[in-house]
Amino acid sequence: MAEFTLELNDDQKQVKEWLHGFAADVIRPAAAEWDEREETPWPVIQEAAKVGIYSLDFYAQQFFDPTGLGIPMAMEELFWGDAGIALSIVGTGLAAVGVLANGTEEQIGTWIPQMYGDADDVKVAAFCSSEPDAGSDVASMRTRAVYDEAKDEWVLNGTKTWATNGGIANVHVVVAVVDPDIGSKGHASFIVPPDTPGLSQGQKFKKHGIRASHTAEVVLEDVRVPGHCLLGGKKKLDERLARARERAKAGGERVKNAAMATFEASRPAVGAMAVGTARAAYEVALDYAKTRSQFGRPIIDNQGIAFQLADMRTRIDAARLLVWRASWMATTGKPFTSAEGSMSKLYASETARDVTAQAIQILGGNGFTREYPVERMHRDAAIYTIFEGTSEIQRLVIARTLSGMPIR
Repeated sequence: MAEFTLELNDDQKQVKEWLHGFAADVIRPAAAEWDEREETPWPVIQEAAKVGIYSLDFYAQQFFDPTGLGIPMAMEELFWGDAGIALSIVGTGLAAVGVLANGTEEQIGTWIPQMYGDADDVKVAAFCSSEPDAGSDVASMRTRAVYDEAKDEWVLNGTKTWATNGGIANVHVVVAVVDPDIGSKGHASFIVPPDTPGLSQGQKFKKHGIRASHTAEVVLEDVRVPGHCLLGGKKKLDERLARARERAKAGGERVKNAAMATFEASRPAVGAMAVGTARAAYEVALDYAKTRSQFGRPIIDNQGIAFQLADMRTRIDAARLLVWRASWMATTGKPFTSAEGSMSKLYASETARDVTAQAIQILGGNGFTREYPVERMHRDAAIYTIFEGTSEIQRLVIARTLSGMPIR
């Protein structure tokens, strides 16, 4: 088991420098353009694929880093470049995590490569869980999957929303209800292969931030997928449902559902994204404070500015420590006995929101214009307290874990 450390090894340092260079040289120069266009930055994704960043091999190497720091390190550097473009590059990863968390070895080997494509023909994937009436309340999910035993097919019907890459993805991973009588315990995840009839893109959302990342509804109308597209397989599902029904009758312990398993695995990574955005805004504000003069001296000479920057840096470093701890615990198999994953996501996301707001304040009127990137960073940072579990949901998870009580 790898010991927890704050020191990156030589290989990790080399990867960090490589990613930082790509973020500085490729992502940042394109950030303002694609934010204004509100379109998927396919040329940037292709550049990432050419150098090996947008690939199964790269994410597998980081995912299986025995220290647990590979993924958070990568997320921080890419999102330091720009959150919208970085999310377009890493958004496929949420669907890939869904397959890794719930799929068989054969499913992992078959579908994850199709999520990425190759440098000459890049593809993206989408993880579809949220619905118009079921965001944080996953128990209210209405999308249904019904098994057609005669054809060994599952028939999916429903509407998903807030899906990154929804509708434009080559592969969609869809969470659906297979047994509505046992609530969130009756969910399962399905692969919807490319060009499957009945799947279409609904509304594409025009967003406050992360505008270079495609977000849309996904409509499923009598979508038929082969039996082997049920992640984990039917035997495993039947066994899990049987246990859940028995526990439900006995009023027993809660069982994790497919969507929540994916979110638990990805929350520290979202925290790392937030750290990257916060760090980027802090660095802009620090540089500005050193060079901007008022009343004959740099504004950083004023305690009012200097103390803000001190607080910003302290919060960023604290957030990174929480993220690294949670990532190390997840990789080394240590249970989140105090909801450490949710803690990391909660603190880092609120740090990004607050630090980017402080950066605008330090830049004053300039910070409020699109001539400076902190305005975009602040808009982007708003999403971290919302997606993959709002701050309120994180606090609920933490409170329930600490107290053992069904806090509502």
